[in-house]
Amino acid sequence: MAKKKGRKKTARRGRVSLAGVSLAQLQAELDKRASEIDALHAERGQLVARLAEIDAALGTGSPTKTGRAAAGGTAKRGRGRPKGSKNVVKKKKTTRKSTGKRPSNKMNLADSMGKVLKGKTMGVSELADAVQKAGYKTTAANFRTIVNQTLIRDDRFKKVSRGQYTVK
Repeated sequence: MAKKKGRKKTARRGRVSLAGVSLAQLQAELDKRASEIDALHAERGQLVARLAEIDAALGTGSPTKTGRAAAGGTAKRGRGRPKGSKNVVKKKKTTRKSTGKRPSNKMNLADSMGKVLKGKTMGVSELADAVQKAGYKTTAANFRTIVNQTLIRDDRFKKVSRGQYTVK
């Protein structure tokens, strides 16, 4: 790699080199800026006093309020529907049919499946149909999925091959 020859940059990232500035020049610049700050504070005081006069004429009160707060509203903007509003969102109707009462069974699902599977090997769909034919009541639209989950979770059941289960 070849090195670049030349002068080093003294100003990096917006910094200005003060190497060539005398102490007297620095002091003069500081004094100038201090007097500008004093002038700005004086101007601000006059503006605040004028704003207080305008607020008094409008009857709004504090000179620090602006926008909605100065107009008599609240400075914080609330989210959502205002209290007491009449436009209420109606809940959507569910597509699931309610039978009113949940069916009750003498045995839980795992016990019923064990009884049906005893000495046999079945697939999930076959087992779901056989359990219902044996008298297990359900209103589930996805009963096959529930049977599959029970086969996977319960230790009483053994997977013989893909999709085929039996009782241990």
